[in-house]
Amino acid sequence: MGNGRNAGHLSTGRLSLLFLFKRGSPLEPIHVHVRKGEGDAKFWLSPVSLAASDGFDARTLRQLEKIVQDRATFIERAWHEHFG
Repeated sequence: MGNGRNAGHLSTGRLSLLFLFKRGSPLEPIHVHVRKGEGDAKFWLSPVSLAASDGFDARTLRQLEKIVQDRATFIERAWHEHFG
């Protein structure tokens, strides 16, 4: 991708989400960025918790946190494959 990020799509129920990792050396603990439309959120992975958000309501953030929690092993594996 030309935007300096590695991305993966996930569709679950009514949500179609874009999960992102920035390219380069990670300067922060394992985390994932989630985008949909104008919404953007960042979740730490261990333990799963919301780091920042903009444009998502509280209900959607709870849904996103559950999705991240349910897929934490997959996300962590993708993180290590991406960053080495």
